[in-house]
Amino acid sequence: MEDLTQRQVDILKAIIVEYSESGNPAGSDILEKKYKLGVSPATIRNEMVELAKKGYLKKTHFSSGRVPSAKGLRFYIKHLMKQKELSTADEVAYKNSVWDDRNQIHRLLTQATKILARRTGLLSLAVTDAGDVYYSGIGNLLNQPEFLDYNLSRLVFSRLDEIEYWERIMNKAYKLNDDIFYLLGEEDSTDPLYDSCASIFGEFETSKIKGIIGVVGSKRMYYEVITPQIKYFSTLIESLINKE
Repeated sequence: MEDLTQRQVDILKAIIVEYSESGNPAGSDILEKKYKLGVSPATIRNEMVELAKKGYLKKTHFSSGRVPSAKGLRFYIKHLMKQKELSTADEVAYKNSVWDDRNQIHRLLTQATKILARRTGLLSLAVTDAGDVYYSGIGNLLNQPEFLDYNLSRLVFSRLDEIEYWERIMNKAYKLNDDIFYLLGEEDSTDPLYDSCASIFGEFETSKIKGIIGVVGSKRMYYEVITPQIKYFSTLIESLINKE
């Protein structure tokens, strides 16, 4: 896959899984014991150096350990991630949660962001080409250790009032023309917000309005769980607006 050996792929996957669960850089000893990689800690360390040289890992600000870079996360999402399909019960729950608000776009998107925040445990956000931004779940972020950093939280909260900022992200998502848009930092965003944060957005477009809806959280969010939720919910919103 791309420029990685199979051993490097296995180690990168283990690092990302461990980082998602613990939030800490994964050491070679833990990786060897917990993930049964079949090689020694010394070999794992050497491969981690190679992964860093290739841009898949980066050093953290707070320790000498390494965590996945945006490139590493993008590789995981594209090649390794197995999306957890929504159950029929989950789909029905999403639909029922916004059904009573389907006839008014403003109420629909207000309720949709509340429901998405509640179900994902993250900050949810919707942006439309009418210049509106809806968000919910600010308190969810404070349950994550990363956002106990005052500077990061202040940056996130200040961005929520910058409509033009989110409009630029929406326009970028539409230019890529993908069902799901991942914002992981580095080459796809030079904003310091995305040094520590990530976003997943889905598009909706009708003859009346277009926009995106998704989440903002730490980079160690469970992409395989959240992606199918956003994919389904954005499609549902589109269909409800079309039927209005």
